[in-house]
Amino acid sequence: GVHNSGWVRDPGDLIHAEPELIGLLEQYVKDIMATFADDSRIVLWDVYNEPGNSGYGNKSMPLLEKVFEWGREVNPSQPLSAGVWNWSLEELSRFQIENSDVITYHNYGDPENHREMIDTLKTLTAKPLICTEYMARTQHSLFGNIMPMLKEHQIGAYNWGLVSGKTNTIYAWSTPIPDGSEPELWFHDIFRKDGTPYRQEEVDVIRQLTENP
Repeated sequence: GVHNSGWVRDPGDLIHAEPELIGLLEQYVKDIMATFADDSRIVLWDVYNEPGNSGYGNKSMPLLEKVFEWGREVNPSQPLSAGVWNWSLEELSRFQIENSDVITYHNYGDPENHREMIDTLKTLTAKPLICTEYMARTQHSLFGNIMPMLKEHQIGAYNWGLVSGKTNTIYAWSTPIPDGSEPELWFHDIFRKDGTPYRQEEVDVIRQLTENP
C-alpha cells in the first residue's frame, strides 16, 4: 500500500560522498545515449529527473550541468531536456529552461494551477512544451480537466501510469494503506489488472482527444 515503494534515487547521496563516481556515471550516460542516438523510438532524452528534489537544492547543479555537457558531446538526433518542477529552485529552473531543446515540466495541480504554470513558461521561452508528469486524482489533476487545456495550448503530454501493478501508484504519495487494500480514489493509473478501465469516462476522454481529425 505504499506509493512506488521500489523507487530509489540514482546515483543518490553517494555521488556527493564519493564525487569520483562521476566518471562511472559519465560512461554510463554516454554509452546509453550513443547506443540509441539515432533510434526513432526515442522521442527525447530527459537527462535529469527533478533536479534539486529530495532536499538537494542547488547541490544538484554540478550533475545537471554535467549531464547536459555529456549529452552535447554525444549529440544525439533527439532533443535533450530536464523537466521544470519547482519554481522555488530558481537557479536550477533557469538553467533547465535555457539548456533544454524542448521544455518539459511536471505539474500535479488543479487546472488553475496548471494553467498558471503554462502561462509562466510561455513568458519565459518560445520553445515547445511537453508536460511529462501530471494526473493525480486526489489533487484534482484529471484527464478530463487537464488534457483539453493541454490540447488547446498544443502541449504534448504523457502520464507515467497505465495498469495498476507492483509500482503501487494507485496509492497517493502521503497516504499509504498498510493492508494493501484498494484506495477509495486511485491516485494514478488507468486500467485494472484485468484490463478493464478504472473509470470508463476517462478512457472515453483520452480517445476523443487523441483520435485523428
